[in-house]
Amino acid sequence: MGGAGRGPAGPPAAPRGFRPRGFVVVLSGPSGVGKTSIYGRVLRERDDLEFSVSATTRPRRDGETDGRDYWFLDEAEFGRRVTAGEFAEHFEVHGKRYGTLRAPVDDAVARGRIMLLDVDVQGGRALRACYPDGVFVFIYPPSFAVLEARLRGRASDRPEVIAERLRNAPGEMAEYAAYDYIIVNDDLARAQATLAAIIAAERCRLARLAPE
Repeated sequence: MGGAGRGPAGPPAAPRGFRPRGFVVVLSGPSGVGKTSIYGRVLRERDDLEFSVSATTRPRRDGETDGRDYWFLDEAEFGRRVTAGEFAEHFEVHGKRYGTLRAPVDDAVARGRIMLLDVDVQGGRALRACYPDGVFVFIYPPSFAVLEARLRGRASDRPEVIAERLRNAPGEMAEYAAYDYIIVNDDLARAQATLAAIIAAERCRLARLAPE
């Protein structure tokens, strides 16, 4: 993840004299577009921002930690939680199930925090229905050729996985119009700064503040 760390004080959580109301920021985009690199800097810089850890049934990769990278669930446990209504959204992609547990998101918002979610476009549609006052940001590649080069440059994905993601990418990219903001990731530092500016502006929106 690029970019500098948090400065001496960091950005203010909210304008002085106001109590912040929490909200969600939803990021989507095709696999390989660079979402993790973009939001990593903002997470380090803001004290009022948390990252939503998704649940998944896919196998844990080397170096991944349960509860940090994902909540790793087997099919039976995932299905039990779906039946119990514990997910804000859930879907299947590339043959595996993914979902956002509702309780951690609702708890963060209730505490006046900003909850950042990185989800597939299917998840984005479901979260729009669940959190209509959220902020929805689409990360777009500079071109399909650049996206393909980034995906093929990964060492962690098998060729058949890369091929499937490339087949899915055009349809995912077409979903950008359903989002509030679009960031073209043709320059990482600029993309990071743009996302930081969006979040800072949304934090100062009057509808998200209450006078103290």
